[in-house]
Amino acid sequence: MRYKILIVDDETMMTELLCDHLQDCGYETYAAGNVVTAMELLQKEPDLILLDINMPGMDGLEFCRNIREQISCPILFVTARIDETDKINGLQYGGDDYITKPFSLKELTARIAAHLRRDERSRKRSAVLTSGELLVNLSERRVFFNGEEILFSKKEFDLIEFLLTNAGQVFDRERIYELVWGYDAEGDADVIKEHIRRIRAKLQKATGHDYIETVWGVGYRWNR
Repeated sequence: MRYKILIVDDETMMTELLCDHLQDCGYETYAAGNVVTAMELLQKEPDLILLDINMPGMDGLEFCRNIREQISCPILFVTARIDETDKINGLQYGGDDYITKPFSLKELTARIAAHLRRDERSRKRSAVLTSGELLVNLSERRVFFNGEEILFSKKEFDLIEFLLTNAGQVFDRERIYELVWGYDAEGDADVIKEHIRRIRAKLQKATGHDYIETVWGVGYRWNR
């Protein structure tokens, strides 16, 4: 099995250098220049994340704090910030290691291997889906936005999981009812409309975004 490493850094030369080197070492790599792309790539279920602090928009520290409870893999900060306070913050925000630039590729590779060995012994992988800054933990059946949990009922979560897993596809109410409630369920598809309304209201209040689109005359779909 090839370990997967997510590299998050807004310096293209750095991500290209690390991708090339780590691929030569036998790792599978993914690169992100900002946290928005990094959130999307979390669905690749990386085994380890290399994370810069200084990035446009949300910085690496905030990104680490937002995902830490849901992402169990090692997170290594690789950054030019050498102040002791930055190192302390990096570890307190959930980082597992702190490597300052410039660094030795040999040392970085050795640290990556050490963290992967340690993580392999204690790993408890969570299945996670993301949509923008929304993070859905399928294992724990919990939904988070920027680190804050949004509470949903069992059936509301079932609907979110179904639509997000099939993001971009349109389903009519009857099809959703069959697949989520079950073919033998007693009731009718009209219940879908009310559940979708409640989900939208909760997501809109917590995030300011509409994730579920009504395709008039057809049904519903989840838009990433």
